[in-house]
Order: sequence, then structure tokens, then C-alpha cells
Amino acid sequence: MKYSKLNLAKEAINHKGFIKKIPDIFRMVKMWRKGIYPMKSIDIILPLLGILYVLSPIDLLPEFAIPILGVMDDLAVLSLTIPKLIKEVDKFLLWEAQQKYSSAQVIDAEIVK
Repeated sequence: MKYSKLNLAKEAINHKGFIKKIPDIFRMVKMWRKGIYPMKSIDIILPLLGILYVLSPIDLLPEFAIPILGVMDDLAVLSLTIPKLIKEVDKFLLWEAQQKYSSAQVIDAEIVK
């Protein structure tokens, strides 16, 4: 079975919920850059660098020179970066929901049965 960078990218995209979370990733990075969302820089930079490494034509182990090992390094990077990125986005979504509902105030309420 021949693997290429395109096939690896397709596999990464098919990861559980990855497509649905792409807008959330961009929103998370935007809020982090503005200083609104508190997050360690390493928690976002490493996963993004990993994805850029897989998509870039430059490799430590090129596919054309060492076919099997060239793909294995890309698979290893993807297997580490995608779950880490998804985990960070889930933390961001939880934080975002807490921010949204913590500012809600109840002025006048009554119990309805």
C-alpha cells in the first residue's frame, strides 16, 4: 500500500471530530493571540508545527529515498499532534462555555411547575 502526504492528510482529517473542530481551532488561536484565552504557548505551537511538518515537502526521512520509514515519521507525528490538538480544542470549548454562562445574571425568577 503506497502512502503519500495527501493520503496522510486525509487520514488526519478523518480523525474523530477533526473537521467539525477546525473553526474552533482558528477561534482558539485567535483568542490566545489576543490574550483572552489563557493557554501555554507550547500546547498550541507543537501541534501546529507537527501538522505543518506533515504537510511540508521537506522531511527528515523523505518518502522517495526510504519509502516505508519516510511515511512512518509522518504517521508518528500525526498520531501525536492530532489528539493533542483535539484535546486543547476541547479544553477551549469548555472554557468558552464557562465564560459564557458565568457572566449570566438572574434578575427575577420564579419556579414554574
